[in-house]
Amino acid sequence: MKPERVVAVAFAVSIMASMGLVGVYVSGGQAQAEGALLGTALGGLGVGLAVWSVGLLPSRTRSEEREPLSSDDALVDRAEDDLHPSDITRRKALVRLMAGAGGTLAGALAIPALSLGPRPGQDLFTTPWTAGARLVDPEGAPLRPGDLVLDSVTTVYPEGHVGSPDAQTLLIKVDVQDLEMPEDRIAWAPDGCIGYSKICTHAGCPVGLYRAKAHELLCPCHQSTFDVLRGCSVTFGPADRPLPQLPISVDEEGFLIALGDFTEPVGPGFWNMTGGGG
Repeated sequence: MKPERVVAVAFAVSIMASMGLVGVYVSGGQAQAEGALLGTALGGLGVGLAVWSVGLLPSRTRSEEREPLSSDDALVDRAEDDLHPSDITRRKALVRLMAGAGGTLAGALAIPALSLGPRPGQDLFTTPWTAGARLVDPEGAPLRPGDLVLDSVTTVYPEGHVGSPDAQTLLIKVDVQDLEMPEDRIAWAPDGCIGYSKICTHAGCPVGLYRAKAHELLCPCHQSTFDVLRGCSVTFGPADRPLPQLPISVDEEGFLIALGDFTEPVGPGFWNMTGGGG
C-alpha cells in the first residue's frame, strides 16, 4: 500500500475512534470502551505521522556545486516532477486529515471537562437554615426550651430538612448565667438553649461528644475541643476557628426557631472562606 494511502487510513481511523469516544462518553460511559477508543485514536494519529515522516518527506541527501548558478534543463524537469500537481493535491488532503484527526481527538479529550459540574457559587457559604425555620429533632418533632434538660445535647435540623449534612446542629442547654460571650450572642441563646454547627472546623468530622461538667464539645477524630460557654472557641487540638453559632429565638407558639443561617461558613476552612462568597 502506498504511504499516502496508509497515512490517510490512519488519520481516518483516528477521527472515527475520537468520534466514537465522544459517543460512548455521552451515552453514559464505559471505562474499557473509552480506553480502547482513546488508544486507537492516539495510535492512528501516531501511525499516520510516523509513516508520513518516513515515506513522504524527502530523505535523500544531495550535494551540488555552487557554480554554475543557472539550472540546466534536467534539473528543471526534475523539480517539475517533484512538484507535480497531483502530489500537492494529495498532500493538502493529508494535511486536512491530520488536522481533522488532531482536532477531533482534542475535542474528545475536552468533553470530560463537562463532568466537573457547575461552580459551587454560594453553596459553600449557606445551609438550609433560614429565618423562622423551626428547630426539629431527628424525628422531625419541633422543640421548645422546656423540652430540653440542663446540660443536655441534641442534634437538630431546620424543619423540612432533617438529615441535611451541612445543617446539622448541636443544641445544648446551659445556664444563661454561665455564658461568657458578647450580649448579642447571648441573645441568640433563649433560656440557655444555644446551637453550634456539628461539623468540626478542622477536617469536617461530626463533633459528637459533650463533656457536660466542663461545658466542652470534643471532636473524636483529632481531639479538637471547643468551649461551649465562650462561643465554642478552640481550647485544644488542630481546629483553627470556633464552631459557627446558630442564632436562635422562640416563636409565638413557644417553639425554638432560627433567626437566620450560621454566623459564618460551616466545616473546615477553604481558600476563599473569608471572601463572603465573592
